[in-house]
This record gives sequence, structure tokens and C-alpha cells, in this order.
Amino acid sequence: MQKRRLCTIYANQHLSSRKTSSTMRVMQKRNVSTVLRALLDQHGISPTELHRRTGVPQSTLSRILSGKIVDPSDKHISKIAEYFAVSTDQLRGRADVAPAANAGRDELHSELKDISLWDDDTPVDDDEVSVPFLREVELAAGSGRFVIEESERSSLRFGKRSLRHNGVQFDQAKCVTVRGNSMLPVLRDGATVGVNAGKCGIGDIIDGDLYAINHNGQLRVKQLYRLPTGIRLRSFNRDEHPDEDYSFQDMQEEQIVILGHVFWWGMYAR
Repeated sequence: MQKRRLCTIYANQHLSSRKTSSTMRVMQKRNVSTVLRALLDQHGISPTELHRRTGVPQSTLSRILSGKIVDPSDKHISKIAEYFAVSTDQLRGRADVAPAANAGRDELHSELKDISLWDDDTPVDDDEVSVPFLREVELAAGSGRFVIEESERSSLRFGKRSLRHNGVQFDQAKCVTVRGNSMLPVLRDGATVGVNAGKCGIGDIIDGDLYAINHNGQLRVKQLYRLPTGIRLRSFNRDEHPDEDYSFQDMQEEQIVILGHVFWWGMYAR
């Protein structure tokens, strides 16, 4: 009987050890990039919005999310952790954040209501704004020359409250579709960005923030930086798309125009 008990104790200890080891392996797979991405999804905000609410530079947030910064400074980590009401250890993936996340989901589910279906023919509510998409339009068939125009068919609805909160005048809101892989891993091909056309001057540039650009008829979404003699366009995918520097004279010659500051983005998971 005693021998059987000892075997049982040893087996339980062995299983406990294996479980602990397995748990540690799972936790080790979590890093600040995966934790931050999960928190953004759970709270329904974008990195741009997090930048505004915490003061952490958008370029820093982008590099954290892409894994290029694996050990962010305590200064930035503490601001992000304070906003999400988690510890710095939880944000760095050293401690579990599941209880807080579940609590947030339960609170969210209690507030969910029935889905309201609508299509392009559904009248816009008083608290909504129909925001048009910008698109490239060829001047003449086969000419290879394009201009940027508002689409008469495609639009996206935004709440007036959300636009006010982001400092966007209703008639200055536009939408742009991202094309290509230059902004991976943050923005995939087909992602939609909301653009504040009221912030389109050189003086409006916040280094590292995203902007929509008209480059001689081509719609582009890039990080912008001010230079003493011009601007710098930067992609998140810098391995395949190096920085582009343009002087003010280059901007005139190549017809580079800032269309506005990106205040929101969204995309389907695939």
C-alpha cells in the first residue's frame, strides 16, 4: 500500500512538473508584440489612437508590433501598461493577462445589442457621416496617367462622435484603400484607412505618423518625416521598400501632394 502511495505521489509530481513546464513554454511564446496586439484587438483601438492617448511615438508602436523592438524601454512600456490597466510584466508577456481580458469581454458582451443591417441604399442616421473613398482614375484609356477623385459609389460610415473625438471635420474625412505589401505587417493589401484631409500641409506632419499621399496620380499610404529640405516617405516593410527622400523641388516636379493624416484603419483577418 505504501509503495502504491509513493508511486501515486511521484506520478502527480511528475504530471505537475510537466504541466508547469508546458505552461512556461506557452508563456515564453508570448512577447510584448503579441500581448500588445491582443490588447489593441480587445479594446478595439488602433495603434494611432494608442499613440494619441499615451504619447508613445507611433513609429515606436509600429516597431514593437512588427517585432523590430523586442525589449521596449520602461518609459514606453509603463505608459502603455497604465493605459490598458495591466502590469509591465503582463505587457512584456511574463505574466498572464487572461483574467483581465476575460473580464473586459464579459463587460463587452453585456452591452452588445442586436446587429443592425444596412446597405448603400440605407439612409444615413443623424449621428453618422458617409465618408467617400478616394480612388485612382485614368485620364484616358491606355494613357497611363491618373488623377485622384472621390468615388461616387464607395463610402464608409463613421459615427460623428468618433470623428469629433479624433478632431476630424465631417467634410474633411476621406477613405483610402491600401495596395501592395509596403506597409506590412501593420497594413495588409486591401486595408482601409480613414484620412483627415484637414491636415495636409508640411507643417501638419508629425514625424512617424501615417499619411495618404497623391504621388503624380498614385495613391500611397506612408509614414512621413519632415526634413530640412523636404520630406521622407517610409514603409513599414523597409526590407523591400527603402526610404524615399524628396526635396521641395522634387515634390513639385513629381507632383507629390499630402492628402491628409491617417486617423483610423481597419482590415479583414485572412
